Amino acid sequence: MIKIVRKEECTGCHGCYNVCPKKCIDMNFDEEGFLYPSVDSDKCVECGLCEKVCPIMHTVEVENTPVALGCYNKDEKIRMDSSSGGIFTLISELVIKSGGVVFGAEFDENYNVRHNYVDNIQDLHKFRGSKYVQSTIGNSYYNAKQFLEQGRKVLFSGTPCQIAGLKRYLQKDYDNLICQDIVCHGVPSTYVWEHYKKFIANGRRISGVKFRDKSTGWKTYSLQIAFDDGSSYKDIGNENSYIKGFVKDFYLRPSCYECKYKTLHRESDITLADFWGIEANEPELDDNKGTSLIFINSESGNSILEDIKKNIIFKIVDIEKAVAFNPSAFKGALYNKKRANFYKKYEKIEFDLLINKLIRESFKNKMISYFINEKLVIKRQLSKIIFK
Repeated sequence: MIKIVRKEECTGCHGCYNVCPKKCIDMNFDEEGFLYPSVDSDKCVECGLCEKVCPIMHTVEVENTPVALGCYNKDEKIRMDSSSGGIFTLISELVIKSGGVVFGAEFDENYNVRHNYVDNIQDLHKFRGSKYVQSTIGNSYYNAKQFLEQGRKVLFSGTPCQIAGLKRYLQKDYDNLICQDIVCHGVPSTYVWEHYKKFIANGRRISGVKFRDKSTGWKTYSLQIAFDDGSSYKDIGNENSYIKGFVKDFYLRPSCYECKYKTLHRESDITLADFWGIEANEPELDDNKGTSLIFINSESGNSILEDIKKNIIFKIVDIEKAVAFNPSAFKGALYNKKRANFYKKYEKIEFDLLINKLIRESFKNKMISYFINEKLVIKRQLSKIIFK
C-alpha cells in the first residue's frame, strides 16, 4: 500500500492511481493545492502494484549521450502561437499523420490544467504553449497503454516526473511510444492559480489564457488573460506577480525542491526547452520570435528529428554551453524560506501586494546577510594584521 511519509517524495504523477486493480486509490488535494494518493484500506488487497510503479521508489539512471540543437519551426504562425520555437506541433503532426495519438496538457472549462489526448491536427492548439500550473494526469497513463496495445503510435508529452511515472506504470518498452519532456522549473499549486484567476477576473468570466504571449517579444513575453465581456488583462512576464511568485519558488510542489529529474540524461526521447541565452550562443538563430533548445536523447528521438528536419531551421550546439542560461535543465528549485509565509497570507492579502512584499523582504535579508559576511571577512583580515 502506497503511503506518503514525506510530501517531497511524491510528484503527484498518478501512476499508483492508474495501476490500482481495485480502484481504491483517489487523488486528493492537500491544503496547499497539490494532489496526493489516498488509499481506501477496506478495498485494498495489498497487491503492491502501487509501490511497484512509483517513480520515486524506483528511479532509473539513464546512460546516454544527448545531442543538443537550437531550432525553430519554419511556419511563422505556429511559431508565434508557441512558447518558443514551435517544435512540439511538428512532432505531434507527424504522429497524428501516422494514425497515432498525442497526449498533452490543456486547459479545462475552468482554465485549470489537465492531461488529455487528441488524434487530429485541428485540436493540437489545446496543447500548445506553456502552462505554469501542475497538470492533472487523471486516467492518461491507462488510456495511453490502451492505444499502445492496439498498435497505435503514441506521443506522450509532459514534465520529466510525469514521463517517469508513465514508464514505471507501463513496466515495459513499446516501440510505438515516443516520450517528450520539457526543461521544467517546477510546478505551481492549483489552489494558488485558482486564487490568482479570481483576483484578476474580479467577477468576469475567463475566455482564454496565454502564459507566454509573444506580442511583446519572446524574451519579454506577457501573461494574457481574456474575458467574455471583450476585456483582457496583459502584463509583462517579469513584472507579473504570478510569474514572479513562480520564478521565486513561493508555491512549487514540495517534490520540486528535491527533484530527481534535473539531469541532461533523461528517460524521454526528446526534451524541449527555451533556448535562453541564444543571443550569446548562436545569434544567427535569434530574432526574438522564439527559439527552441532540444535534446535528442534516443534513437527514436533521432528518427523524429530526421522526419521534421525539412520543416525547421536548426543548428547542432554544445549542450553544456546551451544550458548555461537555463539551469532548470540540471539544477533543482531552491526552497524559498518565505514559502510558508506566502501560504499563510495569500488568501488574506491582495496577491500583487503580498508577492512584492515577500520579494522585497527576501532582497533585504539577502543584502543584510551580504553585509554581515563582508563585515566578518574584514574583521578576520584585521585580526590577522593585528596578530602579525
